[in-house]
Amino acid sequence: MRTNINMSEHTKPPDSDSDANFLGWQRTLSGELFPLFNITVANHPLYKSTVSEETLLRLRLRVPRVLSPYPETEPSPWHNLGIELNHPKTARGAIEMAGLDYAVLKKPLKLKKGLKEEAYATVRTDNDDVLGQVKASYEPIQNIDAFTFFDILVSEDKAIYETAGFFGKGEFIWILAKLPGYINVHGNDIVNKYLLLTNSHDGSSQIRVKLTPIRVVCNNTLTSALQGAGDIQIIYTQNVARYLEQATTILGLSNYLYEQLDVNFNGMAARKITQEQLREYVQALVPDNEEAENTARTEKIRNSVLKLHDSGLGANLARGTLWGAFNSVAEYTDHMMLGEDSATRLDSIWFGRGEKLKLKAFNLAQRMMM
Repeated sequence: MRTNINMSEHTKPPDSDSDANFLGWQRTLSGELFPLFNITVANHPLYKSTVSEETLLRLRLRVPRVLSPYPETEPSPWHNLGIELNHPKTARGAIEMAGLDYAVLKKPLKLKKGLKEEAYATVRTDNDDVLGQVKASYEPIQNIDAFTFFDILVSEDKAIYETAGFFGKGEFIWILAKLPGYINVHGNDIVNKYLLLTNSHDGSSQIRVKLTPIRVVCNNTLTSALQGAGDIQIIYTQNVARYLEQATTILGLSNYLYEQLDVNFNGMAARKITQEQLREYVQALVPDNEEAENTARTEKIRNSVLKLHDSGLGANLARGTLWGAFNSVAEYTDHMMLGEDSATRLDSIWFGRGEKLKLKAFNLAQRMMM
């Protein structure tokens, strides 16, 4: 049986960029959550009908943005760094909407004495900012062109361009694209499915796509690494058909990996742990540094993770489980790491030491599952 729909502050007016209104979250007597929608297409046979997301997808209707079922949700780590997009239909539209449609040129640098290989700088044409130093073989991929391969998925309602932003002076840009559906952990803990699209101009890897699952209750960005998968290099080509083929491959791989994560996350939620096992988990995650004279920082990190397990956002949904232990690490990484500005922290969360810590926590949890 189902309980009544909660139609509180999550109700929203008709959305002209979708075919339905989000009504609210439905909760079954067993506690499982799922969203409900009202069809707004006037000439549709099910006009004004209340349906599930699965029904909208089956009818090939556009799914509107779903708001969090948890009113006290922590702001996302990219909240102040990205531009929320208004349902652009193309990557070009997303890039223009976010003000990232500047051009980048490669300019030769004066050869330094003793160097044999010519060096070049990548430079923004709108303000002459230098974005990086590259080799002669490097060719910049313009932001306006970088993600056109993904448009086919958006046009078929298999993804939505949701947020876009940049790091530094614009040497690294990103778009978060949301996939339909979500992972429902233990019936009432929602994890949204995202892909992170990136392009860089500093000589590092250029176009990449990274699985980015995000736990809704606290906006924790969870690790996507499954045996090295989940981070994909895109080969830019002028061959449009070949370029678009990569999107189909990415979608198939992403769906497969998210199915794997569904099994993993729910397995972690079902695995109970004792306080002693939790302490062992945290100590293995942040081991003693025998070379350090002061272990105060190590103890501070451990204590923060233990405290978040008991009282962090969403702790009531996962306390006493491996899922709770893993998410306490993710929440520490995403919301409590100190000594970094917002952009550096987000870089750490997605690619740097924060991601490495979450990957270690994920792998430790998987070993405990065995």
